[in-house]
Amino acid sequence: MKRHVALIIETSSGYGRDLMSGIVKYMRMHGEWSVFVEQRNLWQKPPSWLGNWQGDGVISRATTPKLVEAIEKNGVPLVEVTDRRGDGDLPQVRSDDEAIGQMGAEYLLERGFRRFGFCGFSREAWSERRGAAFVEHVENNGYACSQYSSAWHGRGARDWETEQQHIAEWLGELEPPFAVLACNDVRGQHIIDACSKLNLSVPEQVAVLGVDNDDLLCRVCSPPLSSVIPHAEAVGFKAAEMLAVLMNGEKPATETLLVPPVGVATRQSTDVVAIDGAGVAAALRYIREHACRGVSVDEVVRNATVSRSTLERQVRKYLGRTPQEEIRRVQIKRAQELMLSTDLSAEQIAILCGFDYPEYFYTVGCIPI
Repeated sequence: MKRHVALIIETSSGYGRDLMSGIVKYMRMHGEWSVFVEQRNLWQKPPSWLGNWQGDGVISRATTPKLVEAIEKNGVPLVEVTDRRGDGDLPQVRSDDEAIGQMGAEYLLERGFRRFGFCGFSREAWSERRGAAFVEHVENNGYACSQYSSAWHGRGARDWETEQQHIAEWLGELEPPFAVLACNDVRGQHIIDACSKLNLSVPEQVAVLGVDNDDLLCRVCSPPLSSVIPHAEAVGFKAAEMLAVLMNGEKPATETLLVPPVGVATRQSTDVVAIDGAGVAAALRYIREHACRGVSVDEVVRNATVSRSTLERQVRKYLGRTPQEEIRRVQIKRAQELMLSTDLSAEQIAILCGFDYPEYFYTVGCIPI
């Protein structure tokens, strides 16, 4: 007979949907379950009927003390994929937040940054773990890290405009160039918006790295947000695997399983190396914003208040290429993005990216011959 399993997992976030994907993958490989699942967000309370439910198992990302008490009374096995609280007594599978923080630090250090910040949410265990690991790794490399946190939701949460003002004040105290790890992509979007209000160039003056790789949210940001990729699908798969063991009346090998991240998705918000000098940073920002309308190096110089010789020398120093090559690189990268994400013709993409002839794509490798 099929196992009756309740999945109390939010479907409103990319992370939650990836968790579900991992659970479904396990079900397809090891026999289907009969499951209950509902459309929900992260802060919804678990269904009240779960306390009297006579099913076979539960995987929960919204575990409350009342739910734990009810589940213990009826003896249904439960596996937590909750990461908002500290480790408890229940079997648990979650992302390795310490590894996420360390990976974020290593990634930003490799880009030459020497000044850092971490922006998190208070009273959220996953955010605090990521922040502590990030700060520790940065400090172990000899650098300081400024920190900011505030409530995500509930009574202590501020309205959008007030919160953005507080973040902007914090960012304004830091000396560019610097890099910020945001505890998740939501926080990353907050940082990028605050930088815009301060006229701080991202990524030339402030590199911003999020966590969760929620593709839609990352691309809503301007510029698009780079993000650490947690292996949420593996979390879901391992949680289903652990629940299957418990439903068979056996004890899992470990009751707290941490799943490391898989890497970093690099987008425009960190596609840079640390650059000292406002003039050169402004020039690179101008290139990023205007390359696709066919700007020249002379135009960049005029709008960035930096001499051509300084621009040539500094861009070669930091990027290993000429300003003209950087203009072409931005054009090509935009063309590749449009090819992957739209149904536009080569002629239309050529026009949008500042190329005179679509045939040029073949010579630079944008379109396979």
